[in-house]
Amino acid sequence: MSDAWLRPELDGAVRPEERPLEAAQRPRTLEDFVGQQAIRANLRVFIAAARERREAVDHQLFCGPPGLGKTALAYVVAREMGAHLRVTSGPVLERPGDLAALLSNIEAGDVLFIDEIHRLHASVEEILYPAMEDFHLDLMIGQGPGARSIRLDLPRFTLVGATTRAGLLTAPLRDRFGYVARLEFYPPGDLVEILRRAALRMQMALDPEAAEEIAGRARGTPRIALRLLRRVRDFAEVGPDGQRSPVAGAPPESVTQEIARIALERLDVDECGFDRLDQMFLRALLEKFDGGPVGIETLAAALGEDRGTLEDLVEPFLLQAGFLDRTPRGRVATGRAWDHFGLRPPAPGEGQRRLL
Repeated sequence: MSDAWLRPELDGAVRPEERPLEAAQRPRTLEDFVGQQAIRANLRVFIAAARERREAVDHQLFCGPPGLGKTALAYVVAREMGAHLRVTSGPVLERPGDLAALLSNIEAGDVLFIDEIHRLHASVEEILYPAMEDFHLDLMIGQGPGARSIRLDLPRFTLVGATTRAGLLTAPLRDRFGYVARLEFYPPGDLVEILRRAALRMQMALDPEAAEEIAGRARGTPRIALRLLRRVRDFAEVGPDGQRSPVAGAPPESVTQEIARIALERLDVDECGFDRLDQMFLRALLEKFDGGPVGIETLAAALGEDRGTLEDLVEPFLLQAGFLDRTPRGRVATGRAWDHFGLRPPAPGEGQRRLL
């Protein structure tokens, strides 16, 4: 069962209708990029050194949950290098010929960005190895006894890969990246600054308290924070009942903390940033399995969800926020999870949870 209906605002995935907005709000340089200080500092060194040597910067792999800025960093790397960016994704490259056609048109210094690189087909990945390491392609021409191999030399280029499932990458592919960086969830202060800049671009008056309210419920993810900001703006413009008609050409009403709180409650986003699927996950763990330990497959079956959905979209934030632990025996709820729902762990041998 898909969880799209459960996570209208907090799934972290980019939607087709949001791509133009996301592109407009995307940072253009490392100085414009907010957060991920350690990664930015390293990239600044690598890019400066490559530009001084007049060569392409080394291949880079960005890992982390959706919405943290992996794609934005690829655009920033290309712009900082003054290079042309070519964008594709792992599922699109179905056959070796698809990748060969793409690489044969690459020019010296270009940046090739492959999103969801963990989803590359094995046959495509095989021809990517020499392209990354030795900058040439080994292609088979023809079939049967008349088949022959040709080598196509490539200009030096930079491959930037992005993945939400670093564990699914094969070791030979991962080892060919010169720099592997894992993006972390953003602290509220960084999200507030991202929201402030976005509000300026949207010509929206955003109170600092409202920005803090949104940032606190955005699960440490810029894409979610910006998505919530757009929905809060809707409430500010037409009111909670949707009956007030905005004046054409007039700036939207200032977004206050009260408006933000009303909007976020209507969107089923609580003070911790939990939506319905998060709450269902934790309640199942607490009420059906006494807080664990329980295996992820069992939890997925209890919720009627796909295991990958829980591992990619639910667990990363719960782990980072301290509501969930992974143990060799399975998932375990922490004390914060019990406190959040006003429950207490069962005593040894006790099968029922009691309200505090």
